[in-house]
Amino acid sequence: MGCWAKVKSSDWAFPTAVLSLYGFFANCRIAEPFLTPYLIGPYKNISEEVVTNYLYPIWTYSYLAFLFPVFLLTDFLRHKPLIVVQGLFLVSNYVLLCFAPGLIAMVFLEIHYAVVTATEVAYFSYIYSVIPLENYQRATGYLRSSMLFGYTFGAGLGQVLVSSAGLDYFYINAITLGVVSVAFLISFWLPRPQRSMFFKGRKAAAPGRQSQQEVPRITGRPDETVSGLGEASSGKQMMERNDNAGWCSRKNVLSAGHLLWQSFRESYSSRHLIYWSGWWALATAGYTQILNYIQLMWDHIEPSATSSVYNGGVEAACSLVGAAAAFSVGYIKVNWSVWGELALGLFSAVGAGAVFLIVLTSNIWVCYAGYALFKSCYMLLITITTFQIAANLSMECYALTFGINTFVALSLQTIMTIIVVDGTTLGLDIVTQFIIYGIYHAVISVLFLIRGTYTACTERRTQVPPDNKQNGIGGNDVVIHDEPF
Repeated sequence: MGCWAKVKSSDWAFPTAVLSLYGFFANCRIAEPFLTPYLIGPYKNISEEVVTNYLYPIWTYSYLAFLFPVFLLTDFLRHKPLIVVQGLFLVSNYVLLCFAPGLIAMVFLEIHYAVVTATEVAYFSYIYSVIPLENYQRATGYLRSSMLFGYTFGAGLGQVLVSSAGLDYFYINAITLGVVSVAFLISFWLPRPQRSMFFKGRKAAAPGRQSQQEVPRITGRPDETVSGLGEASSGKQMMERNDNAGWCSRKNVLSAGHLLWQSFRESYSSRHLIYWSGWWALATAGYTQILNYIQLMWDHIEPSATSSVYNGGVEAACSLVGAAAAFSVGYIKVNWSVWGELALGLFSAVGAGAVFLIVLTSNIWVCYAGYALFKSCYMLLITITTFQIAANLSMECYALTFGINTFVALSLQTIMTIIVVDGTTLGLDIVTQFIIYGIYHAVISVLFLIRGTYTACTERRTQVPPDNKQNGIGGNDVVIHDEPF
């Protein structure tokens, strides 16, 4: 039995299947679309102002505090312990929601949820440490699909239970507690990776500086660890000696720091990648802020205490529409290096318009439609951005870029929260907040429309041969190089 488990754990399909199953149950949070009505309703009886200006900002501040330490711990502890911690805090999250009364308990709830979101980096990067390079694309597709299906199924089921079965919000949270408990148990099935990216990564296998192309990737199986000198056995012995020396040794920490710095330089050495990363950070900050407070906007337009709530159905529909928009990217034949920045500007403008539509309407269904349009635009663009960045970087550099971009986005979101939301500063009402978010996205769209227009025009001029210009040929006949997507 133990031998069979070892064989299965070493196969790429086994960890992918287990992590996909975990992703489904961890994201099948049936009660999440109804969090705000639950908090301001009779069970928790917290005022809308306290939820908006005091409670929800705690999550943002805690998330920022946890993100960088969790990123380092994820690599240091080799992913699995952090995924187990995420499952544990998901369980404690819904235990607090179901059984802990009072505002102080809800403060701890926000801190617990910050741990859950901060440890997502472990979920997203785990699979690349245990499977071969040739299976990256398929495994990533499975993981993203399982998360999406879990969230869509959970939100849809929650809506059915609330609208058709008339189930109370408390029981919705209790059912969600059972679902995330299953995810916590599944997390123990994950095989632990045999290596980390920075601690005991490439440098542990071979001393000295090597280029990205010279260092072979390690698939997670000890017998496949190859040293920079081309001798597998030597590399394995060096890894074992490093194990005995201890992960917290000064040499290991300095080596990890050197690798982090090299990866940082590679990630942000290109101006093109800096622009894409800039949009990622700016747009994600605004997107997450709207995602956090959209339920309060819905409750403002149509109070949950006196009307039917369709939050779950809307979130399920938005996830499907957003997924379809993201999926369509793979079939769009465009030279993104030329037209990508212009696309960022155009669709950001559409997203900004959708935010203003949410603010200006008094019809809840128009507000729902505006939210669906905004979320679809973001998911379309973040898919393009992710591909553009990942296609030009190694997985180690991509993991670092993901962490840095997320940290910058969260820092911007924290600044917005402190200035706009927090009750100790301006503490603006929800409508004024969304007006500011609309202006914020409009500024992003203007910046990238200007940059995208400049890039497209520059590329247009450089692709017209000089002799054609002299002969008056090629005025509007621009040939875009056919680059594979």
